Amino acid sequence: MKLHWSPRSPFVRKVMLFAHETGLVDRLELRRTVVAMTKPNADLLPDNPLNKLPTLILDDGAPLYDSVVICEYLDGLHGGPKLFPEETTAYFTAMRRCALGDGLLDLLILWRNERERKHPDPDYLSAFEVKFDASLAALEKEADALAATPFGIGHIAIGCALSYTDFRFPDLQWRPSHPKIAAWLADFSRRPSAVATEARDG
Repeated sequence: MKLHWSPRSPFVRKVMLFAHETGLVDRLELRRTVVAMTKPNADLLPDNPLNKLPTLILDDGAPLYDSVVICEYLDGLHGGPKLFPEETTAYFTAMRRCALGDGLLDLLILWRNERERKHPDPDYLSAFEVKFDASLAALEKEADALAATPFGIGHIAIGCALSYTDFRFPDLQWRPSHPKIAAWLADFSRRPSAVATEARDG
């Protein structure tokens, strides 16, 4: 399988972390792919018309895109504990957590883009900050339950979102007011899969 990949994409990191956790990383052939909102990549468009990462090309040539879709596909390829719970309530709890993590990532990417504009819109910046604060408050309430739940897709999404916050927004200093989820992230960051996939420039 071929994976359109970038070392800085938090959504690619989700897939790579998932592949490490499930023992599938050696089955992925990484294809370095550069994407930008203003410059569609002509080599990626045939595989993903949305021009987004990650995109997985299966052995038969069929593409899969969206990190959650790719992760759920990978979960069917290994014989270990499933990272998408099979029981209905647990599954939707995990997917709700995944949606929060992915939504936070979307917010952070848009926030960063707005910050880097020549003339950022103060209303947008204020709205992003309000949503970020609300998301962190929700995660702080969730931290104990998250720590008590078997590791899965929700943990991966939330861990990648918080790690991306540190990577791109070191000025936010969110930990002192959110000690429980900060402690949870510290544990997450020590996992071998998290260490192996830590975001980097380049």
